[in-house]
Amino acid sequence: MGLDEESDSQMPFLDTNYVSSSSSQSSKLALKRTGNEWTALAHIITAVIGSGVLSLAWSMAQLGWVAGPLTMLVFACVSLTSVFLLCNCYKSPDPETGPDRNGCYLDAVQKILGKRNAWFCGIAVRINFIKVAIIYTITSASSIQAIQKSNFYHDQGHKATCGYESTRYMVIFGLIQVIVSQIPDFPNMKWLSVVAAVMSFTYSIIGSALGLAKVIENGEIKGSITGLPSSTAAEKVWLVAQALGNIAFAFPFSLIFLEVQDTLKAPPPEKITMKKVSIMTSCITTFFYLSCGGFGYAAFGNSTPGNLLTGFGFYEPYWLVDFANACVILHLVGGYQVFSQPIFAEVERWFARKFPDSKFVHKNHTLKPLSMLPFSLNFMRLFFRTAYVAIMTWIAVLFPYFNQVVGVSGAITFWPIVVYFPVEMYLTQKRIESWKSKAIMFRVFTMVCLVVILYAFVGSIRGVIVARFG
Repeated sequence: MGLDEESDSQMPFLDTNYVSSSSSQSSKLALKRTGNEWTALAHIITAVIGSGVLSLAWSMAQLGWVAGPLTMLVFACVSLTSVFLLCNCYKSPDPETGPDRNGCYLDAVQKILGKRNAWFCGIAVRINFIKVAIIYTITSASSIQAIQKSNFYHDQGHKATCGYESTRYMVIFGLIQVIVSQIPDFPNMKWLSVVAAVMSFTYSIIGSALGLAKVIENGEIKGSITGLPSSTAAEKVWLVAQALGNIAFAFPFSLIFLEVQDTLKAPPPEKITMKKVSIMTSCITTFFYLSCGGFGYAAFGNSTPGNLLTGFGFYEPYWLVDFANACVILHLVGGYQVFSQPIFAEVERWFARKFPDSKFVHKNHTLKPLSMLPFSLNFMRLFFRTAYVAIMTWIAVLFPYFNQVVGVSGAITFWPIVVYFPVEMYLTQKRIESWKSKAIMFRVFTMVCLVVILYAFVGSIRGVIVARFG
């Protein structure tokens, strides 16, 4: 059959540090923490600036020139508050001296709030990984489709009818992910973060620059104070809810915060460094988001597309539009794996424990024609990861509605991950009594955020249902 069997008592990927249960051990086993504020800034910026930036011009169009920028600033402040609280959760039981270090978000929740809260948090974290896979499939397909359309419009004229369907491109992206998913140590490739950072910065800058160029070409700043008009007041209310969900998807970086903090050297104390990094990150990302959203809305006004690079407000220079969308695709091919590998690892760990003597689960096979490559075939890995990618692709094909799905995704995990758990961990770590004014203030903050996010979630769910069945 062309396969060489390798007996392996443990699958290679199962030692990954992405899984919560191994985070404490990884902290203890780490030989040396050498990170500084600049490496931390690079890690977080790489994770934060992503495909969510492409929907911000549309979100700005729903909210208008007053509420749009203010909403982005409010979400930036909420995210900054969240990570300031998380700074105190890196060490436990004492936030200053430890001695235990919490090398990941889920580990901190379990140690500080207990197993029951960790169980609920684990569900939110897994949903976060899954939703990103779906959105990345939709976005990548849109970018592939946009490259085809851009070339078509350049050759046939901007008024020509173009009939490219997105489903085939989702299937193509899914097939690519099936292949890439079989590489067990993919997330350990250090070049991945570098490529992702370069790609995300590139398409964000190109999107902002194209918007600015369009504004100069128009000779006016389009848009209004109240945003895009709707046929009814109710429709406007629901579109605003979707816009809030889209903005919520773009901002948070709480989930990776403690992992980045765990890379820092001391002195100075890690939490001091991370507070500085958090402020810098919030300033940089907010500037990028306001630029991309603002220039896009100023360029197109009421005609602002849902995805700035694929909605075809930009026709020329077509090669630059193609290049920007190619950057999106390259970024999301790797990003899909970064967010999916933790799910792969967790399920494969469970199977390894459940079936310790199974050859199907534990044996790796080297393909003779590819024996020179760092690649081996594991039947369990092949079956499960292929099924996972197929299911994510199927969901994306069923609901290929970029803004509506991004809105649902932004709202569904924002409150527990960015607001609730950081607040509860902070109050527990600091031993603040529930009747104290600070505790009451934080609980009010939590409830206000919950109301806003529920509104965004319901509006985005309605948007998906209307787009699918309306």
